[in-house]
Amino acid sequence: MSTDIAKRAADNIRVLSAAMVEKAKSGHPGGAMGGADFIHILFSEFMDFDPNDREWVLRDRFFLDPGHMSPMLYSQLALTGAFSLEDLANFRQWGSSTPGHPEVDFKHGIENTSGPLGQGHTMAVGAAIAERFLAQKFGLWSAHNIYTFISDGGIQEEISQGAGRLAGYLGLGNLVMFYDSNDIQLSTETSAVSIEDTAQKYEAWGWVVKTIDGNNHAQIREALEESKRITDKPYLIIGKTVMGKGALTEDGESFERKVSTHGQPLGAAGASFRKTVENLGGDPEQPFAVFPDVAEYYKNLMEEKSVQAERKKAEQETWEKANPELAEQFHQFFSKEAPEIDYASIEQKADVASRASSGAVLAHFADHVENMIVMSADLSNSDKTDGFLKKTQSMVKGDYSGQFVQAGVSELTMAAVANGMALHGGIIPVCGTFFVFSDYMKPAVRLAALMELPVKYVWTHDAFRVGEDGPTHQPVEQEAQIRLLEKLKNHHGENSMLVMRPADANESTVAWQMAMENTSTPSALILSRQNIPNLPGSTYEKALNAKKGAYIVEKDQGKLDLVMVGNGSEVSTLVAGAEMLRKEKGLKIQVVSAISEGLFRNQPKEYQEELLPEGTPRYGLTAGLPTTIEGLTGPNGLANGLDHFGYSAPYKVLDEKFGFTGEAVFDAVCKFLNL
Repeated sequence: MSTDIAKRAADNIRVLSAAMVEKAKSGHPGGAMGGADFIHILFSEFMDFDPNDREWVLRDRFFLDPGHMSPMLYSQLALTGAFSLEDLANFRQWGSSTPGHPEVDFKHGIENTSGPLGQGHTMAVGAAIAERFLAQKFGLWSAHNIYTFISDGGIQEEISQGAGRLAGYLGLGNLVMFYDSNDIQLSTETSAVSIEDTAQKYEAWGWVVKTIDGNNHAQIREALEESKRITDKPYLIIGKTVMGKGALTEDGESFERKVSTHGQPLGAAGASFRKTVENLGGDPEQPFAVFPDVAEYYKNLMEEKSVQAERKKAEQETWEKANPELAEQFHQFFSKEAPEIDYASIEQKADVASRASSGAVLAHFADHVENMIVMSADLSNSDKTDGFLKKTQSMVKGDYSGQFVQAGVSELTMAAVANGMALHGGIIPVCGTFFVFSDYMKPAVRLAALMELPVKYVWTHDAFRVGEDGPTHQPVEQEAQIRLLEKLKNHHGENSMLVMRPADANESTVAWQMAMENTSTPSALILSRQNIPNLPGSTYEKALNAKKGAYIVEKDQGKLDLVMVGNGSEVSTLVAGAEMLRKEKGLKIQVVSAISEGLFRNQPKEYQEELLPEGTPRYGLTAGLPTTIEGLTGPNGLANGLDHFGYSAPYKVLDEKFGFTGEAVFDAVCKFLNL
């Protein structure tokens, strides 16, 4: 490609980016203008994709970390034909396909919802892990590269440490990251907040690092060519770029390297939009235009990309004919359909902690689900994800066949990596840790809900019964926070998350079945540390009723005096209290296990009325904030829970002190019903 057309194309991206922000009267043009050279060279000369099949599973992928640089990505993709100029002109408007920060949209070439800074490139790490695993399983014919783009803000976010460490440890030679180092952030220059040597930091994590002039096309090409030759380490390109490159004032003076262009349109920042567009070779009267020579170049380029993709697809077809069983598995992995599992055959011990019964299910998955990758934040022997690990091996540098990733103590990184695996496709990601540490994971869990990713969360040690570890490790408000995502609808009008707290071993099996069959949103299993008695008459078949979100565990004949409702370990406590109330007060009681209120509220009104009949007093019990059960007890019911932090003591002592015993339930109900 000639230097002239490369410069013209990059300048065209700058013009389009500036025009989008100027028309919307909000946005971040400066960074987009500085990063235009790299993204043009990357997309035009190095990335493999099919412009006629944007969802081709073997495409190279580009993950944008700084979502505020969306004008740059949209403009680049418009040159490839993924967006129209009208799409660009509708930047940030209602109903447009070009929101202010990119939202995952494979058909338009958008691989991830960017979210808060730092998560985008961490998702790229997850995608790179998925690619290495699949390429080792199916062959190097399926190999492809993962590219990501990060800014100063993403480098500063704490999650970058976890992402950098994990990628370096695993030697992800398929991962290339461009660091747009323009020394400017939103309110200051970077010198006001950091003196670190970024290159040495990443080298210490095991990356290859090359520092270049990020606006020099020859240096960009040289770095990208070298990255292709490095196969055992991730590759970081530190590109020293110019914020607002090409920007001019009304007097024709340079307005480059200004903090103001980071977060404002050029005109509002103090530059001249008209002079800048002219300087870059555009027409200020019609800035939403592709330069004719750039349009011709990209037209020919897209034809070449399509031919290259067809060549690779033909290679896959040849492989599939020679390997029909593997080919069938390959397509099943990417089908987004739940694997067929004989859940009824999973043997469960009675009266065990739900974390243990979850571990039994995971052990079964290890033998039957070949595209599941499980992660744990240094807690596999405690969150019982080691049930899976014992039947596979940890993934290590150079051997990506292991289906377990040791994430280390980095919960947010782990959750974002899981999102990247799900975005890449072909993988069922699972990640486990203590429930209290869901606090660290929440930003990535929210993005999973927003992106509708079927990530599975294993959260154990679900209540104050962690006991001896003290209140810091005892979740109280966490369930309320996570269950809010059951009430929040995604853009398809569905509950944005499935949250389940199983009440015994058989419910744990069914909870996993529900999680695996839920292929459209994330699923969470909230599991106990302590043993839980099996519910009366508990079987796998009876527990299948949990698929409706709630079901009747016990029901007395005749007119009911009371409905008791709970989930998790509290259901067996309700059963114990109900037995005393029947014996000593003669009450007729219905006990309901509500594993997921969000799912229950999706059921027909007749079913909801059957479980929670109007006019019958309701008593609820939960180990967390009472708000997590108040929706089920209703305004006239009583919801007992924990409205304060826990304390340090053995869990049975805490049960006594906090009123989580059959006797305490008996007393609470008697007071509630004035008995």
